[in-house]
Amino acid sequence: MSDPNITRLLHDWVEGDPQSLEALTPLVYDQLHRIAARAFRSERPDHTLQTTALVHEAFAKLVNVDVEWQDRSHFFALAARMMRRILVDHANARGAAKRGGDAAKLPLDDVIVVSPEAGEEILDLHEALNALAEMDGPKAEMLEMHYFGGLTYEEMSEVLGRSTSSLDRDIRFAKAWLRSHLDADDA
Repeated sequence: MSDPNITRLLHDWVEGDPQSLEALTPLVYDQLHRIAARAFRSERPDHTLQTTALVHEAFAKLVNVDVEWQDRSHFFALAARMMRRILVDHANARGAAKRGGDAAKLPLDDVIVVSPEAGEEILDLHEALNALAEMDGPKAEMLEMHYFGGLTYEEMSEVLGRSTSSLDRDIRFAKAWLRSHLDADDA
């Protein structure tokens, strides 16, 4: 599960070794592509941003982030978050253009995956996840890691330092809370 080569390269990269980034890139590229493909499952088929472009943009952002990498799971969790934010930013820009381009821009930290085709439903999901994050940030983060990042319970266990059974319990609670919150908004 934990790839010592990736973890070692991440640590070497943080320490300033430029060759470690070159060695790391081919090791993580396929997994980044799978995360991007998973993120696109909820997007419309004619999305103007392509999977490979999403991977490249997210990787470019990851290269410039100042983070003390814990391990490969931490890297992929952050990559999933970056991809989600890129998709949201793209959707917001597209939506702003459709409304004349004068819509207020949202900071990347305040948004979640938004598909222009999904409209209100996705915005409702965004608001519900934000409400969950205000109530219980770790549970919202777990949903993000699991569903947007495709991390397994074992990988999340490594990143968060928690047992898989407690993660399962918390994710089930978070999903139920989210459903309840969305159903209450529909009423």
